[in-house]
Amino acid sequence: MNVCEKFLKYVKVETTSNEESETCPSTAVQLNLAKILVEELNILGLEDISLDDNGYIMATLKANTDKNIPSIGFISHMDTSPDISGKDVKPRIIENYDGENIVLNETLKVVLSTKEYPSLLNYKGKDLIVTDGTTLLGADDKAGVAEIMSAMEYLINHPEIKHGTIKVAFTPDEEIGRGTDKFDAEKFGTDFAYTVDGGEIGELEYENFNAANAWLTINGNNIHPGSAKNKMLSAMEIAFEFDGMLPPNERPQFTEGYEGFYHLVRMSGNVEQVKMVYILRDHDKALYYNKKDYFTNVVNYLNLKYGDNTVECDLRDMYFNMKEKVEPVMHIVETATEAMKAVGVEPIIVPIRGGTDGSRLSYMGIPCPNLFTGGHNFHGKYEYICIQSMHKAVETIVKIIELYAQK
Repeated sequence: MNVCEKFLKYVKVETTSNEESETCPSTAVQLNLAKILVEELNILGLEDISLDDNGYIMATLKANTDKNIPSIGFISHMDTSPDISGKDVKPRIIENYDGENIVLNETLKVVLSTKEYPSLLNYKGKDLIVTDGTTLLGADDKAGVAEIMSAMEYLINHPEIKHGTIKVAFTPDEEIGRGTDKFDAEKFGTDFAYTVDGGEIGELEYENFNAANAWLTINGNNIHPGSAKNKMLSAMEIAFEFDGMLPPNERPQFTEGYEGFYHLVRMSGNVEQVKMVYILRDHDKALYYNKKDYFTNVVNYLNLKYGDNTVECDLRDMYFNMKEKVEPVMHIVETATEAMKAVGVEPIIVPIRGGTDGSRLSYMGIPCPNLFTGGHNFHGKYEYICIQSMHKAVETIVKIIELYAQK
């Protein structure tokens, strides 16, 4: 199978992760794809193939030369985002795209519009894979999985391309921030690695947010409104007050590039009690710590105003900017840049406004930039990917491996 066929096969397997689950993997359905991949890795002839109880796959393509070449890893995640359904995905190929709006679902009037998504116009004359307008597509990150598998297949079928030891890994639960919780970095044992989990063709990322999550519980006092004077304390009103004290221009919809933000991602409750979940993000570590301090100061102020434990806060670091760990070995970024140019792809080096498994792996001793997959509009029904971009991703992986054998 070529990369497109692999991708179409993988996206039809439901692998949605679940942040409410305490198991690993968080959903058993992820193991269905894992078992398919293990079978294919065996057929391809990779060695040391393992699927552990937590749903992590590792495999090795042994070196075919005695030269002293660094061992390189390539990593993608199997799960898809719980933001929208990933069940019964019905991908459709648009051949020789004409540059017009794409009707994804005529019945539901779901249209992939060039006005709303002008990046579509970059692919006129190319072949696209789209959704049926009811689910996500799964290019994040089954495109990466398919591209790594296709690259391994190509190397096995072309032994004239010399290479060192290549390791591949496929992980669960990346979309819920737990993709490397049980990753055995020592077992993987590479000098460095690349996650294949980026977006449009050419993207190469080695910077990401420093990230914290905050879980708030706001405790009020509910009294019948007819006799509430000087007695009622509305948790909902305090929640609104809390959110209003955060800088209004530091929200995701008003930021870009290296600008960080505070983001209220979930809220529920009533007069008696409100639960809120925030994420705090910034590329600059000093600004990141300032955001955490400011957030904590707001909590302390409201507790001083309304009484101790009115606002309970659990604020935790989630991951840090990989730049700090990648810069000492910048050759891994420079080689990826060289590889892209060699296969006719213009590198787009941008900071990740999020995180990848690579950010945590970099702090586990495996410096790990992120390569493009070719996908757009992840986590939604307007997700699409260009088939030609997927082929270029495969070529880039192969060329990186080839370049390290030549250096």
